[in-house]
Amino acid sequence: MVRALAATVAAELAEERGPTINTSRWSVPIYRVPAGQPLERVLLKSPDSPVLQQAWEQVPLPTDAEPAAGSDHHLVVYQPSSDRLWEFWRLRRGPRGWEAGWGGAMEHVSENPGSYGPGAWPGATYGWGASASSLSIAGGLITFADLRRGWINHALAIAVPEVRAGVFAPPAHRTDGESDSPLALPEGAHLRLDPRLDLARLRLPRLTRMLAVAAQRYGIYVRSRAAIVVFYGQDPKTAGENPYLRPVNYLEGKSPFELLAHFPWGKLQVMRMRLRS
Repeated sequence: MVRALAATVAAELAEERGPTINTSRWSVPIYRVPAGQPLERVLLKSPDSPVLQQAWEQVPLPTDAEPAAGSDHHLVVYQPSSDRLWEFWRLRRGPRGWEAGWGGAMEHVSENPGSYGPGAWPGATYGWGASASSLSIAGGLITFADLRRGWINHALAIAVPEVRAGVFAPPAHRTDGESDSPLALPEGAHLRLDPRLDLARLRLPRLTRMLAVAAQRYGIYVRSRAAIVVFYGQDPKTAGENPYLRPVNYLEGKSPFELLAHFPWGKLQVMRMRLRS
């Protein structure tokens, strides 16, 4: 499976189209709101979950919030004072107010393992969540706090183009995989860099080294399916300026695929999985 993933990455690099880090499109803006943030109703466009609609009746969503560009229009609202989180897929502000195609709500965020299920919210199901795997889109993000600090103290999320059909690996609870290949990674798969790999000797670019250290210590979870291999960065909509560009320039003036070309893809390992269908 690792050889197949490395081959996919090599093909994308040869065409200079990937792998990449989603930052300003198909990314995740996180609106961290205070206790007194005014509440908004978000209309669930799907009639299949009255419980999820109830969870969206009072969301501390800023009226000037902007979902990510790209077809998914993701957005996360996080309220530390209540330890709650709301996430949305295809969020938009229409004539009747806020509405979204799907998503989730999570209480006791600080204790949640990062995926949706009955413990996430009263009445929640494994089908909740803005990702196709039920893994929260807030989990695994490369955040501005990570970039300012210079190290990532959590697992990473990744999307790959070839996702196994019909099965998933916990902590995922569902899948949108379409591949029949036994070499395709299932959603929820947990990868890590070989712990014996001496990263100091590789002389990696700063951001690439941050990703590699996190992948070695905490691992990478397959969260979604995408056209190319992607990591997820926090969307700059809430930052006032784009920290991936000048003057802060966390990408060091390079494209994401130039940085990820140095990542030791062939040294990844797939951790033991208990596949479910």
